[in-house]
Formats: sequence, structure tokens, C-alpha cells
Amino acid sequence: MKYIAIALLGLTAALLNPSHAQNAPQMNLLRVKLSAGMHLIDAQVAATQDQRAIGLMFRREMPQSEGMLFAFEEASVQCFWMKNTLLPLTAAFVANDGTIVNLADMKPQTTDPHCSKEPVRYVLEMNQGWFGKRGIKAGFKLAGQPFDTK
Repeated sequence: MKYIAIALLGLTAALLNPSHAQNAPQMNLLRVKLSAGMHLIDAQVAATQDQRAIGLMFRREMPQSEGMLFAFEEASVQCFWMKNTLLPLTAAFVANDGTIVNLADMKPQTTDPHCSKEPVRYVLEMNQGWFGKRGIKAGFKLAGQPFDTK
């Protein structure tokens, strides 16, 4: 009984003090499988405003084949920065059909804006250098469920 009371106190403290949760990376988002030619990507999907606001903040590492796909309700010019993001990332600004509009390398823990060159619905963040090492540039088409237009 004593352990249950302690656990409940800890849970109550966590709920009343959300600052701890705000400094934790989000690791349990839904995932989608994408492909860039022969290269597979396991992407977490940030689909809500809150999920997109946190993004990859506070992550200390990310496997090379993983990334985060930011999905927006409608296409618009999307701008990203790296406040509280510890990893160097590259953002691929992606059109509805999966075509990469432009890429932007982003330095950790900065507020420099990195924007799409035209309206897009998706932004895929990967470890910096992932796209370059695979020869993936603007105009390349990604494949996967979000981009399937049958």
C-alpha cells in the first residue's frame, strides 16, 4: 500500500509540474514507413500542433534510418528552427506528391528560420548529411502512404 501511495504522489507531481514532460523527447508518436529510392525511412509522424511544436526537441540521438515527418492540414510556406533541438538536422520540405521542394541544413539550438521555397504540407527531418550521402536533392520524389495519390 505504501508503494501505491508513493507512485500516486509521483504521478500527481508529474501532472502538476509539466515542465519535466516539456523537456522530454516525444518518442511514442505513430510511425510511417517511407522510401527514398532504395533507402527506407522509419518516420515518427507529428500531426498535431502540439506534436509539431515539440518535434525532435530534446533528442540526444536518432538512428540513421529514422526521422520525423511533420504533417500539416494544408499546404503553406513552412518555417522551422532548432530551439531546444540537440541534433544537427536537415529538413526536406515536401509537396503533396512526395517531391522534395528544397532542403535546409539546420544547426542545433538556434532560432535561425529555415523555410520552404513554396507551400508544402510535409517536412521530413533527418540527421544532417543523410540526404547528401544518398545523393537526394530537390526534385527527388519520396514514396510512402502520405504521398500515395491513387
